[in-house]
Amino acid sequence: MEGPVEVVDEAGNTHVSDRFVVALCTCRRSRSYPWCDTSHRRRVRGEDRPVPPAEDTEGPGRDDVP
Repeated sequence: MEGPVEVVDEAGNTHVSDRFVVALCTCRRSRSYPWCDTSHRRRVRGEDRPVPPAEDTEGPGRDDVP
């Protein structure tokens, strides 16, 4: 959304941002809710644990030698 932005949550609290561009959080994982802090990128939907980094299990091995 383009700012400044004023959001009223379900409890009636007003949140104001003077930034020129604002992203609203819809996953509710943000520490700065209702503003998005990209917390959704660090977790898989439906899971409570962080996503582990991908590992290269193949890598160079004996099969790579001509």
